[in-house]
Amino acid sequence: MSAKQEFVDNAKSGKILARKCSKCGDLHLATVYFCKKCGNKGFENAVLDGTGTIVTYTIITIPPAGFEKYTPYAWVVLKLGKSGLRVSGFMTGIKTPADLPIGTNVKITGFDDRGIIVERQ
Repeated sequence: MSAKQEFVDNAKSGKILARKCSKCGDLHLATVYFCKKCGNKGFENAVLDGTGTIVTYTIITIPPAGFEKYTPYAWVVLKLGKSGLRVSGFMTGIKTPADLPIGTNVKITGFDDRGIIVERQ
């Protein structure tokens, strides 16, 4: 199974596949080739809980082709729990900033052709 498919399968079950440096233990998203902390190239898989808080987002009201039925929506960046890793995802039904205050608790609930799906906890 490819790393991409493994990432997608984990996201579908509400988790994030990360890479843990085999030398220093620093966590990274699955797309890295060397540890940003120590330079090591050896990693092991680490499956993280897909919960966190919103750190930033943008509200999309004029969608790209194929996203019309989801508009308005927010493209969000969430900080995953204690790991500090940040991942981006897609939240439907967000019309104004009042709908999604920074710091809102969220969880990953799936993955589809849009990417990672995020919902309030």
